[in-house]
Amino acid sequence: MKYLKQIDELYAEDFHVVKVPILAEEIRGKDMIMKYSKMIMGANQKSFGLSSTSEYPGSLVNLIEQRALRWIFCGGKGGVGKTTTSCALATALAEDRAQNNLGPVLIISTDPAHNLSDAFKQRISPGGDPTKVLGFENLYAMEIEPQTAAESVLPREMLKDIAKFIPGVDELVSFSQIAKLVKSMEFSAVVFDTAPTGHTLKLLNFPKLFEKVLEQLGALKDRIDPLLQSLGPGLADSTGNPDLFTSANQSIDELKQVVAEVGEQMKDSERTTFVCVAIAEFLSVYETERLVQELFTLEIDSRNIVVNQLLDPEETDKLSLLKARSAMQQKYVTQIEDLYPRSEFHICKVPVRSEEIRGLDLLKSFAAGLTGEQ
Repeated sequence: MKYLKQIDELYAEDFHVVKVPILAEEIRGKDMIMKYSKMIMGANQKSFGLSSTSEYPGSLVNLIEQRALRWIFCGGKGGVGKTTTSCALATALAEDRAQNNLGPVLIISTDPAHNLSDAFKQRISPGGDPTKVLGFENLYAMEIEPQTAAESVLPREMLKDIAKFIPGVDELVSFSQIAKLVKSMEFSAVVFDTAPTGHTLKLLNFPKLFEKVLEQLGALKDRIDPLLQSLGPGLADSTGNPDLFTSANQSIDELKQVVAEVGEQMKDSERTTFVCVAIAEFLSVYETERLVQELFTLEIDSRNIVVNQLLDPEETDKLSLLKARSAMQQKYVTQIEDLYPRSEFHICKVPVRSEEIRGLDLLKSFAAGLTGEQ
């Protein structure tokens, strides 16, 4: 409650703050995702013990109604429900866009630990083409593998050489490939299920980074051009193309054009927005504020915050919820024990605590639990 109040004080005047209760069931599969989707769209809103004077409704309906939106990023600290929120938002968008004949919706995971397959309960091949989501006529899902996408543009050996001078070039090329794919397939909206905050800020900063990359590539080209000219027409790649370097230059020029266009769109609040997902705990609130400030610096619109996994102080039947969550946990604890036998692994089972683990005394207490002293 303390951190939920802080979130309200920080953001209620300027943001749609969406408060979502913790559920007894896992959010997996179409039915549960649709149930969660209705919650973030404002169905059965709860106050969670706080009175709000915000002029902004606590729902994401504003994103559905803004039909010019093309890029919607969902991000925040790890474990707060980014995948669930992005999937639920994508399903709501897909239904609305279908009703208004506005074209298909794509959800893309840029998190190296992809979870879309698990959320939708169907296989989505990493690095492959967009997969149609079962149960929807106009919703597609895609999981990006940066290295694979980068190698589709520049040869592996050239990527390795460039990476020595420019860290993150494979993610940069991957980003541009996403942009080109989205442009060619004409999706009406794209929802990004992003990696945790640090990686996401790096992704969002790519258009600006790309300018610096081009400067370094230009300097590199000036240094090795004399060598290439001395080698003459004999330079060729493994496929027999006569001028590998010229081909790479053309690819870079194409990337420059695409990323420049994406950079413009990302600063357009009519076309791009960022949904911050948080839970009401210190580290998440702290990281959300850092994210909001960084988005402001990058000139990227952000006006929606989803506060997830809330316990309702007015809920009278808390015992049933706890029993259901405990039963769900026991199922996976059993799986863990089957996967990792005690003959090969030390498995530490740590109970949830009533207080935050902050400060030396509580850290020592937690450590004692890990070492079997409690």
